[in-house]
Amino acid sequence: MLPPRTESRMSILVNKDTKVVIAGMTGNEGSFHGKQMIEYGTQVVAGVTPGKGGQEVHGVPVFNTMHEAVEKTGADAALIFVPAPFAADSVLEAEDAGIPFITLITEGVPVNDMLHVANKVKANGKSQLLGGNCAGIITPGECKMGIMPGHIFTPGPVGLVSRSGTLTYEVVWELTRAGLGQTTCVGIGGDPIIGTRFVDVLEMFENDPATKAVVMIGEIGGTDEEVGAEYIKKMSKPVVSFISGRTAPPGKRMGHAGAIISGKMGTPESKVEALLGAGAALADRTSDFPALVKEALDKAGVSV
Repeated sequence: MLPPRTESRMSILVNKDTKVVIAGMTGNEGSFHGKQMIEYGTQVVAGVTPGKGGQEVHGVPVFNTMHEAVEKTGADAALIFVPAPFAADSVLEAEDAGIPFITLITEGVPVNDMLHVANKVKANGKSQLLGGNCAGIITPGECKMGIMPGHIFTPGPVGLVSRSGTLTYEVVWELTRAGLGQTTCVGIGGDPIIGTRFVDVLEMFENDPATKAVVMIGEIGGTDEEVGAEYIKKMSKPVVSFISGRTAPPGKRMGHAGAIISGKMGTPESKVEALLGAGAALADRTSDFPALVKEALDKAGVSV
């Protein structure tokens, strides 16, 4: 059963008013997940596939270009299911069409392509790019953009940001079963180069009045968690964290392309030390989250 759709709560990036265009909606993945999003209640207003304009998928009109889709439907968020060799161009087309929020689900986008796209989008400052290789984003009961199983999420005071889709689902299910709902859950993706990082989402949650506590799920590789930890020191809201891959040997990639320890960088020890030093609580296993989040909310004076 879906959460009731009432007036929009506070959230970050997406809500019940978000109008989504899906690039690649005529493909298998775009069509399948587009249908799930529509059934969840997301306003999917358009699809885009060059050469297939005029068609419909699940009752949604398909256009040849992003510009046409935005002009005809007022879409203000784009979800990219385009194959990896063409995904970068699709992101840039969405940005050029004036779409302020773009989510790139596609994995395996060439690193040089992602470097170019991420830097250009950031430099232009017109759009926020989430991903690639991410599960997407959901504001429970209002908008689902991506591949998440919507039925496990429920509205509440906890914001969640994660590099791992699978761990997101596992932790959210633990929270939901414990009566701890979520404001917005954001999958930033596990590739070495992504458009939105932990620190970006932590700042959004810090500024969101409805978010009373934050869950941050990291993994080995890169320094994003350490950078995020520096921001956590400034936050007024409690953070409960988790680092996966803590037993991985150096040089071993664990799941994501970015989850690899290189030398002394990106080690689980450095991430754990940084998070604990910033005052974040640390879960040793996903089943620890409900108790730690309840404790954090209690200390913040929030009843659930």
